[in-house]
Amino acid sequence: MQILTSLILAAFAGYAGAWYFGYVEGNFALLLFLVTVVTGAYWLAERFHFLPQRRRAAAALEQEVAQRHAELSRMGINQVDGDIAQAKSRLIMQPWWLDWTAGLFPVILAVFLLRSFLFEPFKIPSGSMIPTLLVGDLILVNKFTYGLRLPVLNTKITDGTPLARGDVVVFRYPPKPSLDYIKRVVGLPGDEVAYLNKKLTINGQPVSKTAVPDFFDEDAMRYFKQFEEDLGGRKHRLLNDDERPAFIPGVEDFPNRQNCRYSVEGVVCKVPEGQYFMMGDNRDNSLDSRYWGFVPDKNIVGKAFLVWMNFSNLKRIGSFE
Repeated sequence: MQILTSLILAAFAGYAGAWYFGYVEGNFALLLFLVTVVTGAYWLAERFHFLPQRRRAAAALEQEVAQRHAELSRMGINQVDGDIAQAKSRLIMQPWWLDWTAGLFPVILAVFLLRSFLFEPFKIPSGSMIPTLLVGDLILVNKFTYGLRLPVLNTKITDGTPLARGDVVVFRYPPKPSLDYIKRVVGLPGDEVAYLNKKLTINGQPVSKTAVPDFFDEDAMRYFKQFEEDLGGRKHRLLNDDERPAFIPGVEDFPNRQNCRYSVEGVVCKVPEGQYFMMGDNRDNSLDSRYWGFVPDKNIVGKAFLVWMNFSNLKRIGSFE
């Protein structure tokens, strides 16, 4: 078992290392699931086989010593060094290969359940959601609001609350589902979303947009025009860059692209059933549904709601809803 366990641990370490250095495309959900299954198997084996086996060995040692003491006592020898506590402790002690598997199972199981069904942490890697979310924000995503999903398979098992316009959502990037993206829900199934000359219209109704003081981006070291948008009765702030054109360059060939009409003014899209139109709050610096299309419901991961840490700016901690 020691050799087998060493090979299993080496395989996990090798996979993690290859993922870290970019040799393979990692899947953390799958990795965590496999680690949970393997350590769970060792935990069951420890509880029902290995631990009882070690206890039987300790009991046998204790019985053997007792019999020896009895024989010596009959021979008139009563002063015998018979402290076997240390030997029993060594027999019962969990070996290293069980300590690194079965011993870790309760913690790994708790992390797996928490991450799969309750909350999952993410780090904001880009500025596409400025000013709502900044680069380096560590956020929490609610995994049950939109319905519970099976880990790895991402199959929905409860309905939950439907997505609403204005929600900030983490989802699997449709062109490459191994990547997680975060954007704001702009269009729901059946909506016609128009973004023309940097003005948003949904189902023919212009979305309210009020100018507020300019936003200073410390990374870019420049000011951007900032607006407050009322999307579905929920207000949030967004940025526009006057130096960027209104047309959408570099549009990909995505499923249901025929639902979108592109022009020098921007884009108009009819959102298919079971899918959503997502946009970043940094409107002119966001690779979103305007470029790569709609997000299927099966790609939804959860609703972002809290910045739990930003090591560069502790004032960022708190809800952004």
